[in-house]
Amino acid sequence: MQHRTTVAIQGQSFLIDGQPTYTGRTYRNLRIEGLLLNARLVQGIFDDLNAATRSMWDYPDGPWDPDRNTDEFVAAMPTWRAHGLLSFTINLQGGSPQGYSARQPWHNSAFRADGDLRPAYMQRLRRILDRADELCMAPMLGLFYFGQDQRLADEEAVLRAVDQATDWLVTQGYANVLVEVGNEVDNRKFDHPIIQAPRCHELIARVQERSAGKVNAPAGRLLVSTSLCGGRVPDDSLIEASDFILLHGNGVHEPARIRAMVDECRDRAAYRDQPILFNEDDHFDFDAADNNMLAAISRYAGWGYFDYRMAGEGFDEGYQSVPVNWGLSSARKQGFFRLLRQVTEVTA
Repeated sequence: MQHRTTVAIQGQSFLIDGQPTYTGRTYRNLRIEGLLLNARLVQGIFDDLNAATRSMWDYPDGPWDPDRNTDEFVAAMPTWRAHGLLSFTINLQGGSPQGYSARQPWHNSAFRADGDLRPAYMQRLRRILDRADELCMAPMLGLFYFGQDQRLADEEAVLRAVDQATDWLVTQGYANVLVEVGNEVDNRKFDHPIIQAPRCHELIARVQERSAGKVNAPAGRLLVSTSLCGGRVPDDSLIEASDFILLHGNGVHEPARIRAMVDECRDRAAYRDQPILFNEDDHFDFDAADNNMLAAISRYAGWGYFDYRMAGEGFDEGYQSVPVNWGLSSARKQGFFRLLRQVTEVTA
């Protein structure tokens, strides 16, 4: 199966269908061309297989429904794209449906215990990736999340999961999908050492090698990276292995630190001119003269909006808290997309 959209890397820039993203665009004398501006929308295929917690995600007007969730995600995608969003992170094991959680008793995993894929999850994912292909978007697919990796029985199951996810992407013919092996792999809650930061480069290489020669895109294979916790910069083993560098801005309250993180990456001995982007940051201030998003752009790095439902807020708030209103339904969402549209100068 073949699709029309491709993603590629040329130096520090991303290309979609052979052209730099946001071709020719600058904002406040900052180069936008080649950046990948994105949002953390990881719950697009969410479900809860734990009967004891499933009712926690009921909609205000009815019971939890994973197909409704994906339907509404897909329906919102053209609006995001019209505002300049070219990428989003979607995860096979989601993220905390509460934003941040000390415990995660729910069961949300596209992998069975032995690493096999769950067909219902992959059918929902196919609908999202097919629409992204139609909209010329380049989503990032995350494989593992520290709240759910324990659902895999052992290291052999982790390897099988990596292989199955890679083979699925290749077989489906997606040439526009970037891979994030794990979300914040230095988080101590990960159960399996092979996903954790000291060994994660093994999984990055596994995806790269297994997909080599099988993807109809300039690299001929999937482009792969992983991420660390907020405010941290990957070590040389991860920088050397990664096709692009993923950073997180959680906990980074000063835009100056965002700039410093990008500078530190480029100063590392293993850095070889890869693109750098944040794909998770829960800081906003979108009307301010300086903020984390603009700080990243000022260092020629992409930035990703992460929003969750905070204490006392309702259904319309946040994109990670389940159930999700996938529209531009809150002041924070509107603030991000307004600034995104200004930066990218996209017209509907």
